[in-house]
Amino acid sequence: MSVFDDILIILWGFLLITLMGIGGFFMFRKFLKKLPKEDGNSKMDWEEYYMEKTKHMWQEEEKEILEDLVSPVPELFRDVAKQKIASKIGEVALQKKQKTITEEVLIEGYILATPKRDHKFLRKKLNQRKIDMTPYEHLFDQS
Repeated sequence: MSVFDDILIILWGFLLITLMGIGGFFMFRKFLKKLPKEDGNSKMDWEEYYMEKTKHMWQEEEKEILEDLVSPVPELFRDVAKQKIASKIGEVALQKKQKTITEEVLIEGYILATPKRDHKFLRKKLNQRKIDMTPYEHLFDQS
């Protein structure tokens, strides 16, 4: 074996270990989301509950707005992000006793579901859609 072969084997080993570590990290996060909380339901159980309770409340226009707002999320993670955000929007709609998902409820739920580190991208997207953020400023501090 040459030195080049040895280096190639070492690099291949590091690549495999790195990829397995990344995969393990995401599997562990999914595992943590499935653990039951104090109320007996996990985070994922609540997400599914709110999705099921509010799926009839969504109009085409609001679905398109949600689709547009999640477009900056990398495609690999977009479905997971959309489910998390849509369930938060559903939770807000149920708390406000809405009959349908309105743009105001959608934006409020989206802000609450978005981590602080992504607020810059969210603000940019809302500005592109020419949505006034003044009524929602207090929500950016809550999420």
